[in-house]
Amino acid sequence: MTVHVVGIGLDGAAGLSESARQVVEMAALLVGSDRHLSYFPQLSCERWVLSDLTEAILEIRRWLAPGTDLEPAAETVESSPGPSAQLIVILVAGDPLFYGWGKLLIAQLPPEKLTFHPHVSCVQLAFNRLRIPWQDAHCIGAQGRYFEELTAKLKLGVEKIAVLADENHTPAALAKLVKALDLPTRYEFWVCENLGAADERVSRSPLEALLRESFAPLSVVVMLRSSPIAAVPLDLTKLPLLGIPDAAFIGCGDRPGLTVEREVRVLVLAQLALQPGQVVWDVGAGNGSVSIEIARLFPDSQVYAIEQTVSGTCAIELNFSRFGVKNGTSIHGSAPEILHRLRPPHRIFIGGSGGGLTKILGVCALRLLPGGSMVLALATLEHIGTVLSWMEDRVRREPHWSYRIVQVQLSRSIPVGNLTGFEALSPIAIVTIDRLD
Repeated sequence: MTVHVVGIGLDGAAGLSESARQVVEMAALLVGSDRHLSYFPQLSCERWVLSDLTEAILEIRRWLAPGTDLEPAAETVESSPGPSAQLIVILVAGDPLFYGWGKLLIAQLPPEKLTFHPHVSCVQLAFNRLRIPWQDAHCIGAQGRYFEELTAKLKLGVEKIAVLADENHTPAALAKLVKALDLPTRYEFWVCENLGAADERVSRSPLEALLRESFAPLSVVVMLRSSPIAAVPLDLTKLPLLGIPDAAFIGCGDRPGLTVEREVRVLVLAQLALQPGQVVWDVGAGNGSVSIEIARLFPDSQVYAIEQTVSGTCAIELNFSRFGVKNGTSIHGSAPEILHRLRPPHRIFIGGSGGGLTKILGVCALRLLPGGSMVLALATLEHIGTVLSWMEDRVRREPHWSYRIVQVQLSRSIPVGNLTGFEALSPIAIVTIDRLD
């Protein structure tokens, strides 16, 4: 006896291939949900309503055990059973090996006894309904570490995400998570309900609508990263003077990590100890979030946002325009070479180095005005070691330099279903280097 796992869609028996339908019709035992079993009222075989898969697996093992009345004396496993074969058929939704029961069945039953007959998966249907290629999509199932996996993909800013919804992981729960993360990367949301059924519905929904509306339990939420130009216009009068929300900035497309998070940004500004009328360099400016904070706080200062990536430079220019920044200049180029062309600074923030940290420090130290400061945000031990080694050598030759380090480890609260958890930001060392003379 063999176990055949047959995937089925909301279109029922009519959506099965001829070979899959023949397998179901030859079942000695048919296992499935009430809905799946209702698609085959004409079959007279034994039926089990699948309510507890673990219990069903134990019973299936008994059927498969040698010596039972249903076990043939000798058997060859075939993907296409012959007319005399006795089959156990398990009906499951879609593709059993795509976030389905297939993984558990393989773990609990002899693999050589299993044959799978997949149906079109709901994610495949969703992207085809939207007419969008999906070979590069990231899929999040409703089981396992749902919120952790989804948070990781959102922070990476991946282009396409498909989320399988159920009664607990609803589109509203997804929307709450996206809103709480406050990310600069923006997405458009498509909710695909009851795919394959007569009441199928595919609709584009704004984030706020996901929080308010109700959707069918059997749905797929497709998230597509939006173009930065499609960002919602800002109401500058409602923005705080210090600590602008991350979501207010246009991100760097496929490089969301170039945004300095609000909590870290505020600490960096404090370490810079800014004064009016200064020249400030923002080296490795990402999308310009630090530059914009400085420019808005000190409109009579001049801020240079230096960024070597095209996506970052485009984001800086869009953000300068978006925030109405008049005292900021976007500089596309690589440090330290580009730094020789700029006015000597009173303050320097180094958020990225492109692998040339030692050379950048050397040029910045040469150009920094007396009494000035450099602040670095470092995410790795190696970069901290590089800075300390550079400082040790510098102080030996020029004793008027000093430094201090603030280690930052922060977490934000995020919704986890009906509960609240914490999402850790990357630990950062904020190094402040002062030129004392």
